[in-house]
Amino acid sequence: MIIITTNEVTGLHDLQLSLSLFLLPASLGLFPDFLQSYLRHASTDVFDVFDEYEALCQDKVHMPTESEKAVMEQFFQKDSMVRQSQLVVDWLESIAKDEIGDFSDNIEYYAKSVYWENTLHTLKLRRNQSSGGFSRPLVTELDPDAPIRQKRPLADLDREDDTRLLKNLFNLIRAGMTDEAQRLCKRCGQAWRAATLEGWKLYHDPNINGGGELQAVEGNPHRSVWKVCCWRMAEEEQFNKYERAIYAALSGNLKQLLPVCESWEDTVWAYFRVMVDTLVEQEICSSGLGSEELEELPREFLETNWTLEKVFEEGFWILLFLEILMEFSDWLGRSTALPAHLLRFMSHLVLFYRSLGMQLKVEVCVDVLKAYISLLVKEKQVDLIAFYVSHLPADMAVSQYAQFLEEVTETEQRKHCLELATQAGLDVAAITKTVVETIRERDTDEFAHHDLTPALDTATTEDQQKIDVIDWLVFDPAQRAEALKQSNAIMRKFLASKKHDAAKMVFAKVPEDSMREIYRQWEEQGMDTPLPAEEENAIREHLCIRAYLEAHEAFNEWFKHMNCPPVKPTAPAQAKFTEKVAHEMKEAEYKVEYENWQGRLGALTEDVKERIYNVLLFVDGGWMVDVREDTEEDSERSHQMTLLRHLCLPMMSFLLLTVLQRTERHQESLRLADIITSDQHRLYEVFSKDELQKFLQKMRESSLLLLDKGLDPLGYEIQP
Repeated sequence: MIIITTNEVTGLHDLQLSLSLFLLPASLGLFPDFLQSYLRHASTDVFDVFDEYEALCQDKVHMPTESEKAVMEQFFQKDSMVRQSQLVVDWLESIAKDEIGDFSDNIEYYAKSVYWENTLHTLKLRRNQSSGGFSRPLVTELDPDAPIRQKRPLADLDREDDTRLLKNLFNLIRAGMTDEAQRLCKRCGQAWRAATLEGWKLYHDPNINGGGELQAVEGNPHRSVWKVCCWRMAEEEQFNKYERAIYAALSGNLKQLLPVCESWEDTVWAYFRVMVDTLVEQEICSSGLGSEELEELPREFLETNWTLEKVFEEGFWILLFLEILMEFSDWLGRSTALPAHLLRFMSHLVLFYRSLGMQLKVEVCVDVLKAYISLLVKEKQVDLIAFYVSHLPADMAVSQYAQFLEEVTETEQRKHCLELATQAGLDVAAITKTVVETIRERDTDEFAHHDLTPALDTATTEDQQKIDVIDWLVFDPAQRAEALKQSNAIMRKFLASKKHDAAKMVFAKVPEDSMREIYRQWEEQGMDTPLPAEEENAIREHLCIRAYLEAHEAFNEWFKHMNCPPVKPTAPAQAKFTEKVAHEMKEAEYKVEYENWQGRLGALTEDVKERIYNVLLFVDGGWMVDVREDTEEDSERSHQMTLLRHLCLPMMSFLLLTVLQRTERHQESLRLADIITSDQHRLYEVFSKDELQKFLQKMRESSLLLLDKGLDPLGYEIQP
């Protein structure tokens, strides 16, 4: 039922008179006939007609005792569910409002005081020019209904502007900013559209119950008619989808509102907004204020029994998801790559249902997450990988993240990745250890004897990867013990291949305070017992390798100096006096340089002797021998250390022999034989048969040289 007040009847009459004036030119020809007919009636008859019309209007007038707004306010006071639902709507709209930000940034696209100005400009051109040059049909009228009525388009730019405008209008309504949407319409020359957004307000006349002072009437007395029109506009397929969504939101048409909902929040907002709208409309109808026009709306709108549970009780979606998940697992097994957005959606869906405590098939969920993680790795989405890896089973998470870290080479990027892993709750220590071991074990070549291995001090690309991988273990001081163990393992392989420079680079990666840090951490734990055997053996091995590298470096420096003596100047033949003087000066300089060279050579010789003896006579059991045996057996490490003794100790012995013989310290070289054959050090056990024969040959050469100097074979003076 339409509620009409006396004032509104007068208003409608004024509107009719205005329309009559608008149509006056069309009715001028009828006026003489009307005047003749009017003069044929008595004046009393004319007044009788007006009295009957006024009585008819009075019969149609219904004086309500309350308004729609009052009914709504009472409904909100007594029904907690509708209050809670409105709170959800307000909350979701506030979130959307924050996301919109300063809407004035987008105003430049729509701030046009002229409506459809491009179409208007084109129509003016066509009117002023011949129509031969314009083949495309356009609307010929510019009222709001013209495109629908004439079934003709607007100019392309106007259509694009309308599309953007409608989308932003919907976003404003989605954010609860209807007033801002109306202001935008007015600024764009669409005041009529702003008026269509006004009709949702509930009618309220504060003068119904009387009172001394008249107050302003608010709301739309014909809201039912307006709502039916909005519903029909939302159903009209010729309109833009956002225009339909705008009027769907205003009329409670959920079916037409959902297609533009792009997020979960949008969908929840649509459901709750329609639910509140429907419940309020049902309450108004039950109060007797309903209108006959509302009967034109679908029955389900006014008869739906909305509850909070009903919005979320779509249980069949869960069953459908499980079926989709199984089918998705089959898709993953195919060779064709799946779209990125599909992998992302399925991963989020898996995580969402997991958060709800649903029991899903672990294998399928893992496959989905691994597929999406692989995509993130491929697209270098570094900041996202750790989060998704953390939802894999623990062992798989370690291997998956370690596999990703293998390709990360920049130091700052490595630190960042480890920070992300820590934030995601991953086992960083296990991950870094896995990375190092994976790269370290890529080279499957076995240890080789020095005589069979070329000396390649230049590190290859694979070698450089092994060198750099130690960086993963030095970021966290708590991993210093692991850094020692892993660096020792890498250096053992380099030493076996005679890649001494590569071994030095690995050694340099380990911080100098690592051993002190390991002891400090052990003491902080309040342990009175010695270090665990594994850590103590790793420290000893690290010291063994350092002694070997220092000895090798000392020999290289000695060898370089030994082979670069000063060159003695030669006297020119038939030299003149000045040339002889110059030659004598050069000889003097040579003697000084030679003495300096000899002094430097002596110092280097003593240094290299000391460092090589540090290796040959390494304390507490010998070089590359564990000091403690109460550890878990590591057969590979034990084998490598034993083999290194057989490879490196004979080589150190021969290097020392070279130093002593080249510096004519033959008696000292003979004493080396006593050390090699000593039962205390048992170094002879690491020599092969060929190496022993070679060593004896070197001893023979030294003895012969001593005999040539008039000494006995051991270098002592011969007694008469």
